[in-house]
Amino acid sequence: MSLGLIGKKIGMTRHFDQEAGNAITVTVIDVSGNEFVQRKTTDSKDGYAAVQVAYSDQKEQRMKQPAMGHLKKHGVAAKRVIREFRLEEGEELPESHPGAELFQDGQWVDVIGTTKGKGFQGVVKRYNFGGGPDSHGHMTHRRPGAVGAGTWPGRIWKNQRMPGHEGQRRRTTQNLKIVQVRPEDNVILVSGSVPGSKGSYVIVRPAKKKPAPAAAE
Repeated sequence: MSLGLIGKKIGMTRHFDQEAGNAITVTVIDVSGNEFVQRKTTDSKDGYAAVQVAYSDQKEQRMKQPAMGHLKKHGVAAKRVIREFRLEEGEELPESHPGAELFQDGQWVDVIGTTKGKGFQGVVKRYNFGGGPDSHGHMTHRRPGAVGAGTWPGRIWKNQRMPGHEGQRRRTTQNLKIVQVRPEDNVILVSGSVPGSKGSYVIVRPAKKKPAPAAAE
């Protein structure tokens, strides 16, 4: 199954393993309210198999008209987030709208989100530079130092590490294990941390670099 879900990061807590009693740090992700919008097939004008999933109710007046018209065409109410998932050949979709039961305990997933924005930062915080000496007589404690070439070509190279905006980037954390699925609450508990702050939207998909769980007989 290559279908994923859109969710909201609720926060982090710990989960105790029933077998050994170990405390596992987990992130709680709410995946309630996912709805299918559009199904694309290889036989259609799109030419590929995919499905669009919408998440999080939104006021209609806050939607842009093209997006709202697309949702109305497929009988879906206003939503904040719409994402598309490519499907593998011969893959079948669930009959009802997807929820937490789409995943299994112990399954490996990738989580995509937007990292926390930290504003304009210097090189010490942004790139972990050591900085200059702190002793008396020095005035370049947290500065990057020389950045240009001393001789030819006598210019600053591209991609030089400099002060600038940090965070607020789309990032993917791979190979996280689902510690527990709670269909009654429509939440999943993922081991470790995921990008973003509390309340931010994330995408949970089956891991690209880990084997999929065996199909139930």
